Amino acid sequence: MRVLIVLTYYRPHTSGLTIYAERLAKGLVRQGHEVTILTSHYNRYLPRRETIDGVHIVRAPVLFRISKGVIMPTFGFLAWKLVTQADVISLHLPQFDAAGVALRGRLLKKPTVLTYHCDLKLSPSAFNRFVNRVVDVMNNLAGELSHKVVAYTQDFADHSPLLRRFSDKLHVISPPVELSPMTPSGIAAFAKMHNPQRARPVIGMAARMAAEKGVEVLLDAFPRILERYPNARILFAGQYRDVLAEEAYARKLEPAIRRYEDMDKWKFLDVLDPIQMAAFYPNLDLLVVPSLNSTESFGLVQVEAMLCGVPCVASDLPGVRQPIQQTGMGEIAPIGDADGLAEAMLKVLDHREAYIHPREEIAEQFSTERTVQDYVALFEELLHTL
Repeated sequence: MRVLIVLTYYRPHTSGLTIYAERLAKGLVRQGHEVTILTSHYNRYLPRRETIDGVHIVRAPVLFRISKGVIMPTFGFLAWKLVTQADVISLHLPQFDAAGVALRGRLLKKPTVLTYHCDLKLSPSAFNRFVNRVVDVMNNLAGELSHKVVAYTQDFADHSPLLRRFSDKLHVISPPVELSPMTPSGIAAFAKMHNPQRARPVIGMAARMAAEKGVEVLLDAFPRILERYPNARILFAGQYRDVLAEEAYARKLEPAIRRYEDMDKWKFLDVLDPIQMAAFYPNLDLLVVPSLNSTESFGLVQVEAMLCGVPCVASDLPGVRQPIQQTGMGEIAPIGDADGLAEAMLKVLDHREAYIHPREEIAEQFSTERTVQDYVALFEELLHTL
């Protein structure tokens, strides 16, 4: 089967959406399918075309940016050519250009599956409200033109205005979760490098430095944690410098973060590769996902941490609360409430062993292989019925 996957950003850009798409693409290749990615040439140092782990990547030139969006004049031409060569199309939203690709799929009678990862919510301004509205219109049009719409969880689908519109074509597929193997010596080496004083408890956050991630909520909750656990320390894994359209947010938080850095209570680890992430999680006592809005719909890092025996605290957002509700490995905190976050974190840290479940229980529910099989079954169903 020839699968065309279309999304605005792909690896090496780091986000839950790009990691999801990469795992899906590589998983399909491992099962013998031919996969092409159509994405933006958002970084001029990347090649226009390349093949990584059997996945063919085509990057459309970017003329200019509008906030996090990109304008690609040749995207339509490339899309038409690649759609004609594909058997099925996999669109990943939010994405301004998805409606045009879905239309091409309809015209060329190619099964088109739309995966809706999250909402787009840009920082408040008159222009950004206009951009949000335009993208919403295009996302809805893409949903109308697609044959099936995929959501991570029924919980998120029930609360999403877009997904509720397409309940008749909705298909729930759990997201792909995988973790590289790691040895005890590798875990110990990571600890020696990033926590040489063996400070405990270690609280982890794995995200971009972006407004929707709720970093400020963790910063405001941390003093209460330090009252109970004076040696507590935060390790932040993810891009924290020059995050696209988030520079002002980073500057706003810089004084508070610097204060904790000076106290040796906060350490930035930057973007970690899969091997490093496999060593990062076992060095934590708790992972925190304090996200603020529906730009987060699940939080893959929660399940990755749980596979390493690490409980989590996550915001009470549709979809984001699902890993904890499904596994029992953590507590759910009120959205944007620093006191509520601190209370949930302390509850887990005070009784940590009660929240740990066997790895096998978690692995049964979430895996890349299971996700890929569900997509393949959906693709084959459409190929036989359209």
